[in-house]
Amino acid sequence: MNSTNKKKTSENKQIFPVLYTLVIGLLCSVILSNYMDGKLTTEKSEINIIILVPLLIIEIYVAIFLQIIIHEAGHLMFGLISGYRFSSFRVGSLMLIKKEGTIKLRRLSIAGTGGQCLLNPPEMKDEKYPYVLYNFGGSIINLVSSVLFAVVAIQGSNINIFTYQLVILAVTGTIFAFLNGIPMRLGMVNNDGYNAFSIGKSRESLRAFWIILKGNELIVSGTRPKDMPDEWFVMPSEESMKNSMTASIGILACNRLMDQMKFEEAKQLMEQLSLMDTGIVGLNRKLLVVDRIYCELISDNSKDILNNILDKEQKKFMKLMKNYPSVLRTKYVYALLAEKDDRGAEQIKAKFEKIAKKYPFPSEIIAERELMLYAEGKGMQEQS
Repeated sequence: MNSTNKKKTSENKQIFPVLYTLVIGLLCSVILSNYMDGKLTTEKSEINIIILVPLLIIEIYVAIFLQIIIHEAGHLMFGLISGYRFSSFRVGSLMLIKKEGTIKLRRLSIAGTGGQCLLNPPEMKDEKYPYVLYNFGGSIINLVSSVLFAVVAIQGSNINIFTYQLVILAVTGTIFAFLNGIPMRLGMVNNDGYNAFSIGKSRESLRAFWIILKGNELIVSGTRPKDMPDEWFVMPSEESMKNSMTASIGILACNRLMDQMKFEEAKQLMEQLSLMDTGIVGLNRKLLVVDRIYCELISDNSKDILNNILDKEQKKFMKLMKNYPSVLRTKYVYALLAEKDDRGAEQIKAKFEKIAKKYPFPSEIIAERELMLYAEGKGMQEQS
């Protein structure tokens, strides 16, 4: 697939969340309309039709928020049942994370995700461990909750705000269950069903998922990628990289090279991955470009290359992820080395430090500061 087709595919996938919201609104409207037609003939409505539409919009957003919590709680519940251990629970940008036996509140926002429940994996036995319930737990609980909400709504004798909310919760939960359970590749990330499908394809992909979760466990404890076992970062074959879960090992290998400050090797590997037909998800692919930009800035600093990789789509992504540490680091270095804007660079650095105070992974902040310091040294060399 050439770059133009890839961009069109990516743009098409970005339409999905919009269609998703429209579908929820349409279904809720139809259900509420039919429901009221059957009840308003005999009962007086407590809600004026003038406020029904804005009320419906508010209740849809409330339902989405609640079903995100229910979804992530499903991952948590079935994960714990399967032998996993709690690590973090995120809804929107608010994250509860367990560190040194204590649950702490932190902030983290990731494009393409409404929430995330990460657990520490059980040890592998004969190169196997449970993964199905953990991945499908969110969809299962969304569906179960939808049935319960629908039953309570049907049992009600009066139409009121609470009844509307129950109906919308039931519809939203059902949509959540199918959109997350049926294997699909979305704009930025793959859904739970697709992840489970990818994990189950081979022992290599099963091991890759374990490494991802185990690596996250170590990062939470303060361990950096450069200090993790070498065998976790061995690049898979080109054929294996077509599997989205196994492809994550390629991303981790790049991240480790960056942490080791082996910038030339990292740059070569990232360029290689950009040309390969891989299963790398959109989010990781865009974050990889963020690191490629950094590597170019501290080496050749070619305007032509930078303009090529920092295209309109990448700029849009970096704006969307404007509070993410690696994005802020690269924007800082870009201002410093490409634009020669010391004042602008300092403003970005100040924002980075502000974000760092609530960021859940201090070891990543330490690594990003080292990369910023390295770039500052490059800037001083150019001036001398």
